[in-house]
Amino acid sequence: MALKAQGLSEALLEAGLDMTEVMAALPENADAEQWRRTLADLEARIRRLEPVNLAAIQEFGEQSQRKEYLDSQHKDLTEALETLEGAIRKIDRETRGRFKDTFDRVNTGMQELYPRLVGGGHAYLELTSEDLLETGVAIMARPPGKRVSNISLLSGGEKALTAVAMIFAIFRLNPAPFCLLDEVDAPLDEANVGRFSAMVTEMSERVQFLFVTHNKATMESARQLAGVTMREPGVSRLVSVDIDEAARLMGAA
Repeated sequence: MALKAQGLSEALLEAGLDMTEVMAALPENADAEQWRRTLADLEARIRRLEPVNLAAIQEFGEQSQRKEYLDSQHKDLTEALETLEGAIRKIDRETRGRFKDTFDRVNTGMQELYPRLVGGGHAYLELTSEDLLETGVAIMARPPGKRVSNISLLSGGEKALTAVAMIFAIFRLNPAPFCLLDEVDAPLDEANVGRFSAMVTEMSERVQFLFVTHNKATMESARQLAGVTMREPGVSRLVSVDIDEAARLMGAA
């Protein structure tokens, strides 16, 4: 017993505690047995823990470095994402502006050309949505003397001239080197063919038109003709005629 008391006294001294001060600090209702049970419970809980990982400090340092690297990568990706989102917003703004400007100019051109092609009436373009990046474009056309609720109710000739008015409006805005028209005049009557031919002649000052047709009135507006003839049965030949040159030769004759 004396040895146990001596051992406890030495343990207190090694811990830097004074026996007298410790005794004085003990509460009056101190229960040594309760403390023993608490200590035994704590020891049991400690034993249930897994063995101490002696390499934990080294592993912590390695994982800390890994975390710093990943944090740096995350920061770079976040900055890159912000830059990309900023570029997308800028492109969206420019796209909206350019689309709206192009739409307005093509719409103005169509409103001007449609009555000239059809001989009256009016047509215009309409956006189907307020979002300029997602919207579609609807064509609204009303020939003279008609009240139609849908463009599908137009005749074949009226549909053709509506499409031609839009195409010509686009070509006036941004002319291409050439424009190919295949049997566009096929559903047109004589009056509409005349207006169509006059428009092609006017537009040909800026765009070269190549058109396939079987209509004589349309052919008369061409400067050069190219066709297929069969002078002998089963033998086809390509024939081309320069109208201006042919007129000059006839005049000279």
